[in-house]
Amino acid sequence: MNQNKLFNRTRWQLALSYAAVMGLILSLLGFGVYKAIAHAHWVAIDRELESVAGTLHDSLELKLQQPGRLEPIVNELLPNLRLMGVKGIKEQLPSRHILSAINQGYYYIRLFDYSGKLIATAGAYPEELPPAFNSQYWQTITDTQGNVYHQISVALHTQTQQDWGYFQVGRSLQDFNDYLSTVKWVLKLGLPTALILIGFASWLLAGLAMKPIYSSYRQIQQFTADAAHELRTPLAASQATVESALLTPQLDEKEAREILRTIDRQNRRLTQLVADLLLLARMDNQAIRDRPQLCCLNDLVSDLVEELAAMAIASKVALTSSVRVQQQLNVVGNSDQLYRLVANLIVNAIQYTPAGGKVTVILDCSHQEAIVQVQDTGIGIAAADLERIFDRFYRVNSDRSRHTGGSGLGLAIAQTIARAHRGSLSARSELGSGSTFLLQLPL
Repeated sequence: MNQNKLFNRTRWQLALSYAAVMGLILSLLGFGVYKAIAHAHWVAIDRELESVAGTLHDSLELKLQQPGRLEPIVNELLPNLRLMGVKGIKEQLPSRHILSAINQGYYYIRLFDYSGKLIATAGAYPEELPPAFNSQYWQTITDTQGNVYHQISVALHTQTQQDWGYFQVGRSLQDFNDYLSTVKWVLKLGLPTALILIGFASWLLAGLAMKPIYSSYRQIQQFTADAAHELRTPLAASQATVESALLTPQLDEKEAREILRTIDRQNRRLTQLVADLLLLARMDNQAIRDRPQLCCLNDLVSDLVEELAAMAIASKVALTSSVRVQQQLNVVGNSDQLYRLVANLIVNAIQYTPAGGKVTVILDCSHQEAIVQVQDTGIGIAAADLERIFDRFYRVNSDRSRHTGGSGLGLAIAQTIARAHRGSLSARSELGSGSTFLLQLPL
């Protein structure tokens, strides 16, 4: 197949098409996975910030007494609390009531009075963050060095429900961005690797998909060549006969009749060949269209043995039958086609059996199947040829000898008829020891 440019090009096109489609699907899937991961982590960050802010909010409001003023007890809640504008204050390291999230190194807290003035910071507060206040609930901000932070703003009240101010809880998104960068690199490296593997697999799968098509194409090529060869021979013979007659100045009646007999013989051969080809074409394209009917194989075998006895006598071959069942064996199908099937087997056996040989037609049944065997003591078939004897136009003698008068379609037609009747046709043979053709049909 690789030597055929048409099929090789088609295989490349199929492989590239498969790879392109799978690449698009994987790209969309990878984009969807990335978005899903990013959304899931963003939701987790929001929930974590809300949890931390809610816990601090409830704890702080229980300790605030005057608006804009931080009570000393607040130091126990917030790590590394720094008052804005106060120098020389020693950082107080609390020993209890510290939330683990605040202590992880990437959370910070900012406290503002009700006018929006920054009062204090706590946690891992970045100095590069702008001190401007924004009361928007969710905010994503960037410092002067390009680092990104996500924060939440919550209003604070005193114990007497007076407006105290605001506090913000924020966290760095560095770990979040690092994780997404890792996911991006995995997708960037994984997608080309997957495409390479998909391309290789697509090439193999395209080859597997093209094999039966290529096999059919080769069979059609061989069939066309064989049909052309079979048609060319009788046409050439007829043409030569006509040209010979035209070159003869005067033809007597005897010569003219001989020429006509030759042309008639070649025309009959052409007619039979065309009829066989049409039969094969019809049976390939559709099932048996005739109304199903019961066909008695006992009568069919006895009739054929009787009708072909003259041919066997002329060939000096003994033709006999052996019916090994007592009951009538009936099958459903087309009686004319079944008649032709068995007739082809018997005629082939007679033609390839030397004078003094024997041909036996056996009728038997087994496991709800009728069995017809045609045995001969002929020349036999070599093992290399046995696998191809049911191919169209195939004859064992490679020189395509005409001594049997056949076109190589008899066994092909028999095989096609057997399959159309849900049966099977097989052969076993040994060179120089004869052959046996086995026909099995469902009762």
